[in-house]
Amino acid sequence: MKIFNFKDYNDGFVVSVNLTAKQGFEAKVAALLEQLVAPTMAERGVRLFLPYQSPVSPELFFIFELYEDEQAWQDHQQTEHFKTIFAVLSPCLAKRERVAFVPFAA
Repeated sequence: MKIFNFKDYNDGFVVSVNLTAKQGFEAKVAALLEQLVAPTMAERGVRLFLPYQSPVSPELFFIFELYEDEQAWQDHQQTEHFKTIFAVLSPCLAKRERVAFVPFAA
């Protein structure tokens, strides 16, 4: 079992992704995001890829992505699994917002 080390999770490049599924596409969006987890976690430079769905507003999704650096995030977006799934995911979305963050405290 890995022991939690604050630096492991506060040293890198974070991307916060908020998605809103179109009405009737909530289950499809959830399934597509689930398909992204394993191949994304296997990529070089990926520390965490955690999708969430709101229990009170099922059309709302949040993804917490943690990469070693910005290049790892750029590389992720060029993978075949990302491109393939995003091509199917995109038409199911009413909204997509991505914000990048870097740590300022150790």
